[in-house]
Amino acid sequence: MPNKKTLPPVELDEALAAEYNYIVQTAAQANEDRARIASFYLIAVGSLVATILGTQFLDPEKFTQTVKLLFSGLFILLTLMGTSTVVQLARLRAAWYESMLAMNQIKDFMMSQNKELKHAFRWTTSTLPAKYKTDSISYFQAREAAVISGITFGAAMFFAQFAMTPLSVATWVVSAGTGIIVAFLQLSIYKRILK
Repeated sequence: MPNKKTLPPVELDEALAAEYNYIVQTAAQANEDRARIASFYLIAVGSLVATILGTQFLDPEKFTQTVKLLFSGLFILLTLMGTSTVVQLARLRAAWYESMLAMNQIKDFMMSQNKELKHAFRWTTSTLPAKYKTDSISYFQAREAAVISGITFGAAMFFAQFAMTPLSVATWVVSAGTGIIVAFLQLSIYKRILK
């Protein structure tokens, strides 16, 4: 009969601690990524707006139909980046929430083993904040990105209309209206992902 090597027993406390530490790291990474993504979008939009304001295109003679359409395209691209930012923020909030659920599963197990621990934890599975929460930092960042995306889409519509027709009150109304619609659509996308 062949000799079977016996593996040393795994200590339950060590395994739980290792899993808990891993979960803590994934939750922290989700929060770091969220801040990085929101900052990147703000810098991208700010850079483009600064470039536009710093150019000589404000001279009406250099502001040709091609330039207007180019600006419209650039603002549509920024709107798409904003939509991507909102989706990423929602996914990172969901990842953070999953980490919290995993952490609470370990805590629930520990409390089932030692009843005194139930007073040690503020967040348990039943008291964990909601995944979709309108007063969370993630929601505020998504709302900021959605508002900026609404503005960029409104600007895209403004330049597209300005390239095709003379400016009028209708141009401003359509631009503002479509911008508002895009902002609300992005917030509904964020909510749908997290509900």
